[in-house]
Amino acid sequence: MSGIYIHIPFCKQACHYCDFHFSTSMRKKEEMVLAIAKELQMRKSEFEKEQVETIYFGGGTPSVLTSEEINFLIETVYSHYVVIENPEITLEANPDDLSSERILELSKSKINRLSIGIQSFFEEDLLLMNRAHNSAEAKKCLAEATQYFDNISLDLIYGIPGMSNEKWKQNIETALSFGIPHISSYALTVEPKTALKKLIQTGKIAKPNDESAQEHFAILVETLEANDFIHYELSNFGKANYFSKNNSAYWLGKKYLGIGPSAHSYDGVSRSWNIANNALYLKGIQQDKLSNEVEFLSVADRYNEYVMTGLRTIWGVSLTRIESEFGNEYLEYLNKQTQKFLNDDLVFIENNILKTTSKGKFLTDGIASDLFYLNLE
Repeated sequence: MSGIYIHIPFCKQACHYCDFHFSTSMRKKEEMVLAIAKELQMRKSEFEKEQVETIYFGGGTPSVLTSEEINFLIETVYSHYVVIENPEITLEANPDDLSSERILELSKSKINRLSIGIQSFFEEDLLLMNRAHNSAEAKKCLAEATQYFDNISLDLIYGIPGMSNEKWKQNIETALSFGIPHISSYALTVEPKTALKKLIQTGKIAKPNDESAQEHFAILVETLEANDFIHYELSNFGKANYFSKNNSAYWLGKKYLGIGPSAHSYDGVSRSWNIANNALYLKGIQQDKLSNEVEFLSVADRYNEYVMTGLRTIWGVSLTRIESEFGNEYLEYLNKQTQKFLNDDLVFIENNILKTTSKGKFLTDGIASDLFYLNLE
């Protein structure tokens, strides 16, 4: 089983923290939709032996597309790929795009999962992040979306400057009050070349505090697990049978095809990424060329990726798989590098599976980077 990711590179306005590829000009939107459809046709041979299990509209803000444009792209996939009977088809959406009429339209399409970018239910947080919606819109869209969609995920951001633990708890409790079965939650990070970075440098916004973010993460895990959510990936919590199939496939190393400017693809041995420039992407597609770069992964690359993704999930890192797929040299290295984290109670090994402890969860990415094998080949 494989997945198709479709990157829609448009947003109404730029969130201060975002470093994804997008344009706030909608001038080329219709042209882009046709180009994405053409790329899907151009690349169908890459998936001729695959069955598509998931279709995921990400961005950017995919909900800026009309329902007709979304349906057109879905039908293009169905026309050129083998799609399983009940695929997971996700649309990332912002509350300001989810009017009552729009939700009803989407419920009549093949979209069966919404991922809604709430981020916070507090007005001051939304203003700080320069979100396009307000708190009332966030609550209204969730109240209405849950009437038509069973499978909904929402995003929340923690570690926002000035956010108290009590305020963060209120954010989580508000999300839970809508009966949402999946929550993705991320720490506010300061990426280079973002408005947030400049605002912090000029003293207009305080720098996020790592200690506060760690406290928020602990509250998040404790609260959601007490409400029957399974913490199945570092930033993702789902009730039973509501894990994101699209994201789980990525973490489990399945193949995926990335369509649209800046989108990444993976086929098990190589990774490729499309040019992150709308004009150049459009020009290439119009000339029947795909402007992208390809990287063939070494054994060390694949080992590092497996360690990173595996350690972030409840499935952990299989030491048996490390030995069989990468060799004894890698297993010995992993065991050696793991020892200090075992001693500090940050990781544990059970049934030959390496996982993080509750204490080590927040430090997962740092632990994984220390387990990477560099300059082996």
